[in-house]
Amino acid sequence: MAVSEVIVIGGGVLGLSTAYQLAQRGVSRITLLEKGAIGHGSSIRAAGIGTHLLWSETGVRTRKRAFELYEQFSAEWDDYTFHSEHGCLNLFTQNDWSGREPLLPLYDRLDVPYEVLSGDEIHRRWPALTPPSDFVGLYDPRGGYSEPDEYVAALVARVRDLGVRVIEGATVLGFEKAGDRVAGVRTAEQSFHADAVVSTVHAWSLPLLNELGISLPIKHFVHQRYVTVPQPNPHMAPPVNADPYCGYVRPAAGNRLLMGVETPLREEQRVNRFDFRMSDLETPSSVREEGRQNCQQLVPALQDARWESEQVGLICFTVDGEPVLGEAPGAAGLFIAAAFHSGGFSYNSVVGELMADLVVKGESWLDLAPFSPSRFDMESTYDYLLSTVQQAQAVRRRH
Repeated sequence: MAVSEVIVIGGGVLGLSTAYQLAQRGVSRITLLEKGAIGHGSSIRAAGIGTHLLWSETGVRTRKRAFELYEQFSAEWDDYTFHSEHGCLNLFTQNDWSGREPLLPLYDRLDVPYEVLSGDEIHRRWPALTPPSDFVGLYDPRGGYSEPDEYVAALVARVRDLGVRVIEGATVLGFEKAGDRVAGVRTAEQSFHADAVVSTVHAWSLPLLNELGISLPIKHFVHQRYVTVPQPNPHMAPPVNADPYCGYVRPAAGNRLLMGVETPLREEQRVNRFDFRMSDLETPSSVREEGRQNCQQLVPALQDARWESEQVGLICFTVDGEPVLGEAPGAAGLFIAAAFHSGGFSYNSVVGELMADLVVKGESWLDLAPFSPSRFDMESTYDYLLSTVQQAQAVRRRH
């Protein structure tokens, strides 16, 4: 079936990247519907950190391509920079390292470079970092980060230049069908018809898909990130996924530091309303100071830092910790991209490419079965959705 008209639901980086890649493939009419302002849901609240060194072959292969695209965009676009100058560091206790070390042969086979560093070696290389000597660092020399506001603005500009129709303030409430096929969407104001629909929505995936009888075993958790005022000196170190400290730290624009904090004992955030907004979320001020107490053990510069901004958002995990990416079961013409743990920003460039290929060609360069929305059985999905879990009980996946 020739595809000439596509609707993309969700104006975050996943939706924008999908629209961008669809336009690159010659789809003539693309409409992107965003219920709020473009990029102002999860995307602007992201850390933008990314590493190749994930936990599955499919994940590693997608990240390899994602970072190739970031480097390409950084070279071609004059308003976006991918910061790979320091790579990315993943930090482990000895106990946690026993679970990651068996993946090193996978990285070797897929030609992904890495270094294994002791705590002392980390400090010698980057004096700004002070982990215990018995911690283990898995260093990704090709990892890095994007500044979310910069990347979103650059991507929006390209999407508009390519003729994508972007409609803000349009909440999709349901789907139009032609027989067994999804043929469009409904908002409160009107219906939109298309050859294919791509759903990239984040927090409200479950209520949106419920109309079609599609249930996915997804949980959402509140997440906080904080940015300091400008520091006296640049932070000369890579972004660090610092699970032993329940957070992460990276350099930020203008000699600032960005700190992310998880709340392991906080229960999931259930989202059952179409009018849910990230701005509805709140977190106690004590979370920031607890995060500082933890993370300053790794980054002493945080000890006396003053804070300039705070963002509270949601991260999203499936029951097995892997994303959802592919055509919806029992709903031909609908494609879903959702639940990218805390790494949706780092996946987004390749997700756009993969989704565009699935829509236009009916296939992609990568076997996406491990990410398929069809991989979950109904009974376990139902049980998982009925349960209430704390963040510490979810599959822990970082960037």
